[in-house]
Amino acid sequence: MHVVGFIAARMASTRYPGKPLAPIRGVPMIGHVFHRARLARTLDDVVVATCDDAILEYCDGIGAMGIRTRDTHERATDRIAEALPYYEEATGHRVDVAVLVQGDEPMLVPEMLDELVAPMRADALSIGNLISPIGSAEEFEDPNTVKAVRDRDDFALYFSREAIPSRAKYSRAVPMWKQLGLIAFRRDALLDYTQLAPTPLEEIESVDMNRVLEHGRRIKLVETRHRTTAVDTPGDLARVDALMANDPLMATYAARSAAR
Repeated sequence: MHVVGFIAARMASTRYPGKPLAPIRGVPMIGHVFHRARLARTLDDVVVATCDDAILEYCDGIGAMGIRTRDTHERATDRIAEALPYYEEATGHRVDVAVLVQGDEPMLVPEMLDELVAPMRADALSIGNLISPIGSAEEFEDPNTVKAVRDRDDFALYFSREAIPSRAKYSRAVPMWKQLGLIAFRRDALLDYTQLAPTPLEEIESVDMNRVLEHGRRIKLVETRHRTTAVDTPGDLARVDALMANDPLMATYAARSAAR
């Protein structure tokens, strides 16, 4: 099984333009994501899918394979689906499992990718999405945190930026899980996604995977207990910069990945 991580990144982020190259401890965010993903044991390769020259130039400088995609994609999933055949043509390797890695996850722990890919190897799953516990009421209420609700077999029921399940009429604890930007697709499932028409709930929530659910496909939710913080705003960047002050993984890549 050939498993490839596709990091989706673009400079024109709605909430934080230019964030892929924003420095964290002296290293552009996309550099952190790339090198940390490469440390995952289950990924055979890691590439960057982007529409921006600045990101492609940085990738070239650190020895990362960059694949140019169109600048019209609204969803990261569509971006990596476009990149997949280019990767196959360039390398001669057919991709069995493509792992979407959002470019705003600089605190990615390599073992998270291993946890995500493991059930794809063991079972006939089409799509798996990593989720982690939400640790505070503040995070639960934050619209930048995508909440995941699952059924008894750990398949996704819905994704929302609102605080769901609702706590308004329930006095006990409710399950609080957040969707992480780490999603594994079988090759056919990824290409199938691009053939599905965009859906109302996908657009309302601005969440790719609601398109999958609205078209009747299933998504396995895979738990991780690793804690990570995505960067959606400049405030997130400052928080992550402080959290990574003593990060042990940085020693393996910081010198060769600093901003040039």
